[in-house]
Amino acid sequence: MNVQYWRNWVDEIEATPVDTLLNRASPAIRSILERSLERRELTPEEGLALYTSTGDDLRAMVKCADIARAEDIGDEVTYVVNRNINFTNVCFVGCQFCGFKRQRWEPDAYDHADEVILAKVADAVARGATEVCMQGGINPDMPPFKYRDLLDAIKSRFPEIHIHAFSPMEIMYGARRVRMEYPEYIAMLREHGLGSIPGTAAEILDDTVREILSHKKVDVATWVDIITTAHSLGVPTTSTVMYGHVETPRQVVNHLDLIRTIQKETRGFTEFVPLRFIHENTVMFRKGLVKPPKRGELDFQMYAFSRLFLRGQINNIQTSWVKCGVDLAAITLKAGCNDFSGTLMEESITAQAGGDAGEFVPVDLIEEKAREMGRVAVERTTLYQKLYGKRAPNGARPIPASPAPADHHACGGSGCS
Repeated sequence: MNVQYWRNWVDEIEATPVDTLLNRASPAIRSILERSLERRELTPEEGLALYTSTGDDLRAMVKCADIARAEDIGDEVTYVVNRNINFTNVCFVGCQFCGFKRQRWEPDAYDHADEVILAKVADAVARGATEVCMQGGINPDMPPFKYRDLLDAIKSRFPEIHIHAFSPMEIMYGARRVRMEYPEYIAMLREHGLGSIPGTAAEILDDTVREILSHKKVDVATWVDIITTAHSLGVPTTSTVMYGHVETPRQVVNHLDLIRTIQKETRGFTEFVPLRFIHENTVMFRKGLVKPPKRGELDFQMYAFSRLFLRGQINNIQTSWVKCGVDLAAITLKAGCNDFSGTLMEESITAQAGGDAGEFVPVDLIEEKAREMGRVAVERTTLYQKLYGKRAPNGARPIPASPAPADHHACGGSGCS
């Protein structure tokens, strides 16, 4: 099914009254959706029923997710002007789902010098970016204080830029290299300019799945420890899930239930970002371990379910144009999403895995896609402060016209999660 099919599909849902769609749904799904519209928290069993919905049940869920989005966050589509910087692709971890990593002896391996990274940041600032998002491979030759020193290099030249960087896997590795506990290490990075942390390296928060994906990757308990430690230190993070590989629906629901539980305790997540598994250039695909479904139904199941299951805890549901493609990502704005991610300017990880959406989406295109969905695009900062008004020709930003949402206590988000 092509993108136009899904556009027609959501347009028909949007034009149909919610009562009509609820009456067409099965009694069990109708009851769950009615509870959600009443802002009642859904149980994992109810979430599982929603996530596996098809046919009229899925149509009713998408409708209710769109209603919940409008009630909870409004009709504005937010986005951040940012640049993604993958500072090294040298990595020894060997994740089965990754097409990005290289061994240090491979001809296309790289480990950018500070001057190269600073030139990328300068380019981002010149193009109006308010954020740089930095992640890289786990390089065995990395100097012990590499992450701290990289923050210092950037902040000394560009003190106003928000640095959204270093996944929990990188935090784990960095802390071990300098023999520091997580609270001490994260506090050090914060003091040297780290603004927020990507909630990546999450994939599926189930150790049986993680053993298949990468037996060297950070385990669930450590991921949770690092994330909650960051939150306790006032360093916000995003939250993510990677779907469409070897996971079961139950494991996806359990993953979101854990994310929701953490948010109740810390209020440190700024957004939730479902990330479709991109398979073409990965070891898992070459081994025949996965046969990902076509783009479409699973994406709408995931986005709509996420909106309803996380309702009341995480208001910002971010679509991923990198994973879904710009056109399908725009359509998910009618299935519970309110944020269009970031401009990125440069993106390597998904592209190397076989992604075909490109590495940059200009602001004009984001605004155009929002209009096509009957919405208005508004630039935001990493902290979800909205930047109303036109940008100056020199890229300077107006003073934010709205505060960060109270329920996120000034937590940051990202377009690169």
